[in-house]
Amino acid sequence: MKIASVEAIPLRIPFTVGGKSAAGAWGKGGLQAADSLLVKVTTDAGLIGWGESFGFTAIPAVRAALDAMIAPACIGMEAGRIEAIAEDLQRRFHIFGRSGAVMFALSALDIALWDIAGKAAGVPVHAMLGGARRKRLQAYASLIRYADAEAIAANARRALAEGYRSLKLHEVDLAVIAAAREAAGPDIEITLDVNCPWSLREAIDMADKLEPMRLRWLEEPVWPPENFEGLAALRSVSAIPIAAGENASSLIEFQHMLACGAVDFVQPSPAKMGGITALRKVMALADAHNVAVMVHTFYDGPGLLASVHATAALGDDQAMVEWRYFDMEADLYGGALRPRDGHIDLPTGPGLGLEPDPDVVARYRVS
Repeated sequence: MKIASVEAIPLRIPFTVGGKSAAGAWGKGGLQAADSLLVKVTTDAGLIGWGESFGFTAIPAVRAALDAMIAPACIGMEAGRIEAIAEDLQRRFHIFGRSGAVMFALSALDIALWDIAGKAAGVPVHAMLGGARRKRLQAYASLIRYADAEAIAANARRALAEGYRSLKLHEVDLAVIAAAREAAGPDIEITLDVNCPWSLREAIDMADKLEPMRLRWLEEPVWPPENFEGLAALRSVSAIPIAAGENASSLIEFQHMLACGAVDFVQPSPAKMGGITALRKVMALADAHNVAVMVHTFYDGPGLLASVHATAALGDDQAMVEWRYFDMEADLYGGALRPRDGHIDLPTGPGLGLEPDPDVVARYRVS
């Protein structure tokens, strides 16, 4: 069974986020649409697999890498040789970078090939990873950055009313973070992702100020994200557990991060760092270092499905799934993956278990 075609499908789906969002790396302030990039892989036997690339405003670059380099290179390859394909293409294209657009595109390809492999075998991906430990996974509501105390409090209360018992903030202002904690109350778990803004000295000072907020973890507090020694230094003096890993792109980076004791929680992002093939290796490496894995899943297509299957099969009993807390105009899976009472049901169909709604793809596809 050979790869016959690889197609990049950009989507733009309007959403609301319960108020005006602040500007971020993924888009402008007040943005009301989410961009994503699906990758459709078709075999000569007619099986179709779906992948997803992390991208947002980088989607044109990811699509160019896929169309110009990766798709032509993998046409005719045996679709079932997933790890060999990953190794071959990474070696072939490493000169263009071991992170960013090229790796994002390779990640989407890998996820699609796992989808095909499961469909060919007639089993879900989690079965191919050793079998699911749980049929329902706790989800945490990952809120956008509002930079507004009233908006964050309102959306925290709304998430709790929907059944979530764990929230992630993307705020950097202490007053806004305090407003979320007050709205949530003392018993709700709150994590904080600040997206690499501070020097080590600044991070130490901020962690001290954040300690009264009782955070479950402080995510990516140090610039640059690969400053693993800086994270380890912060971890050694802070009472708040440290999380990082969504910007790491290779097994070597994760090995370095874990070996120097940088984190309490490691956060591989399958749509960025090599797909399911790389994710399962990172999860094994983290287990060997006695570090918990909380897979980064700030997307809602096949990349999220890949994370759900891997977490169900390879994560520990405390592992949660990140749910991007947007109100989307359309749902790629017709609501089948949407959390209910703060939990996601594990898909049981072959491959990734769910198929993108063709009407949604057709309606929201962009050229």
